[in-house]
Amino acid sequence: MFLLKFVCILLILIVVSILQPKTVEGQIYRVAEMNTKQIQALDRQKTVVILPGGVLEQHGLYMPSFTDGYLNERLSRDLADAIVARSGWAVLMFPTVPLGTGGANEIGYKNVFPGSYGVRATTLRAVFMDLATQLGDQGFRRVFIVHGHSSPLHNQALDQAGDYFRETFGGRMVNLDGLEPKPTADLPPFPILTEKEQEENGLDIHAGMSELSRMLYIRPDLVEPTYKNARPFSARSMESLVQIAMGDSWLGYFGSPRLATTSRGAQIYRRRSTQLIDLALKILDGLDERTVPRFADEALSDPGEFAVSKGSIKRDEEIEKRQRDWLRKKNLR
Repeated sequence: MFLLKFVCILLILIVVSILQPKTVEGQIYRVAEMNTKQIQALDRQKTVVILPGGVLEQHGLYMPSFTDGYLNERLSRDLADAIVARSGWAVLMFPTVPLGTGGANEIGYKNVFPGSYGVRATTLRAVFMDLATQLGDQGFRRVFIVHGHSSPLHNQALDQAGDYFRETFGGRMVNLDGLEPKPTADLPPFPILTEKEQEENGLDIHAGMSELSRMLYIRPDLVEPTYKNARPFSARSMESLVQIAMGDSWLGYFGSPRLATTSRGAQIYRRRSTQLIDLALKILDGLDERTVPRFADEALSDPGEFAVSKGSIKRDEEIEKRQRDWLRKKNLR
């Protein structure tokens, strides 16, 4: 009899768990797994929407084109865990948006490059403005975009979508990686490179020691082991990086991937995760994100960055014209 009661109770618990809304740890809901009734039941005042993103961008010979996406997905999970750790809060997690603009290959004015499949900045902005409209019309007021990618035009597009959401719906849709907060005092120091290693690594802005180290930490299975023999492409200024990227021998990365290690990746990743979570929670507590400097604004004030971005804008305009001419020819709107 006791065994029969135990089995009945166990079956009831299993049925109840199956009928519950699709969640993971805490109150983290995945919109792709939810039905209309479950989404309607969410408390709009205590639910934070997270929009992960990942540009498809070449990362040289040693990392996959979706490197940014894998990093952003991990950061999104960390952020979600931190939010639901607060009593009464929930997260509505969206599938990763695999769209972005401004691949590093554009630094060398190489608009076509295996592994890079970007969209125009205006297209990216339109996608996130459309998502902002849907979320705003459904009553959501707290949205975080986790779409780290170092293109100024990419971040500017996401910032503008966030501004639209604020001014239209009175909520907050914040491009977290597009902000440049002051360093948090209790963050661990960056990994120490020797003076010789620092000289070799140079301005490590794409697919070099830093990014490859983080991939070794979170997705080592996707790193090509031959990175240990990678030649460095090192420079100290944006102008020098442009000259390197324009060369026929450039392999799609900057800095020195061979200096990457798993331990360095753990330190760099944890520092960024801590910083992003700290900023997001402060925004939930009332920090006005408009008081935090924006990466896009600072980057576009640099002559070298501005020149590269100007070239990207020109390329976008050419693509738009080509597409519009075709639509007009077909009498399509």
